[in-house]
Amino acid sequence: MEFRERVATVAAKVHNHLDATETEEATKTAFVMPFISTVLGYDVFNPTEVVPEFTADVGSKKGEKIDYAIMRDDEVQILIECKKAQETLSTDHASQLFRYFTATNARIGVLTNGITYEFYTDLDSPNRMDEKPFLVLDLTDVDETLLPELRKLSRDWFDLDSVISAAEKLRYLGEIKRILATQFHDPEDDWIRFFATRVYSGSFTKRVREQFSTLVLEASSQFLNDQVNSRIKNALSSSFPHQSTETDDTASHDGDEEESEETESSGIVTTLEELDGFRIVKAIACSEVSPDRISYRDSKSYFAIFLDDNNRKPIARLHFNAKKRKYLGTFDENKKETRNLLGSLDDIYLHRDTIRNTVRNYLD
Repeated sequence: MEFRERVATVAAKVHNHLDATETEEATKTAFVMPFISTVLGYDVFNPTEVVPEFTADVGSKKGEKIDYAIMRDDEVQILIECKKAQETLSTDHASQLFRYFTATNARIGVLTNGITYEFYTDLDSPNRMDEKPFLVLDLTDVDETLLPELRKLSRDWFDLDSVISAAEKLRYLGEIKRILATQFHDPEDDWIRFFATRVYSGSFTKRVREQFSTLVLEASSQFLNDQVNSRIKNALSSSFPHQSTETDDTASHDGDEEESEETESSGIVTTLEELDGFRIVKAIACSEVSPDRISYRDSKSYFAIFLDDNNRKPIARLHFNAKKRKYLGTFDENKKETRNLLGSLDDIYLHRDTIRNTVRNYLD
């Protein structure tokens, strides 16, 4: 399984079970242990690799425990402190992590609620954990640019020196991106003044501030949309693998739309939205089978997802060609297709049980 898919698998677990995870212990079991094992690749049942309830005497405090210590060569490398999933992380939660960081040889401290993972090191002062994380991973909105650095902390790719050397750059990049996100949604006076004084020659009065507050917000939104549209156009004009599909006589269609089962490759365009939908279905299905057994074929009529690249084993269909309405096709035990209206791609997760049952039926 590719590292990106390993992260997607745990992210799907968070999405599926967040509402049912109300305690710290449930958070550890449902989210944190799968993250340590699936994403980082450490054996959570091997006490020489992962030590739960790690104990070390810190000054006058005796017998304090931190939730997990990840070991390499009999040395503590990563400390993990957990809070419950329904709790927003804050620096107050990191007090034990700060103390243990000083008392051990660990260079990486992780504070998490199972959803957000904050990674700390000692950039500002040796052997003293920084107050700000150098990397923040949000499993509800994964920033894929961070994954190469995160992978360096995994068991098979462990490269602590490389992570530490990149930590300062990552920390500043992350902070700048968070500031930009804030300014794009709720601009401060200095941000508004910055643009206003470059396009308006008059005094920056209260009236001008109010006028440009709206203009800056609108311009920011249009700029982001233009960037997204530009990337989509470039992607669609690039060499995506376009695959034609055969007509599957075993599946019937529900709904009031009639689709022609054209198999010619001409005119077939695989969109980013279809590929994103495929990744979601794949992340759901990989709880039952290896991800490399899940494939797709695109056609003019629909985007088909199969098990073992076998058109007799359809897992789902993405009907995304219509301008207004988009459907997810799911299959029952008789391979009868039901179209489910989607409000957004996230709605695919609402049909996770049906998708998994479909895969299981092919394994019987």
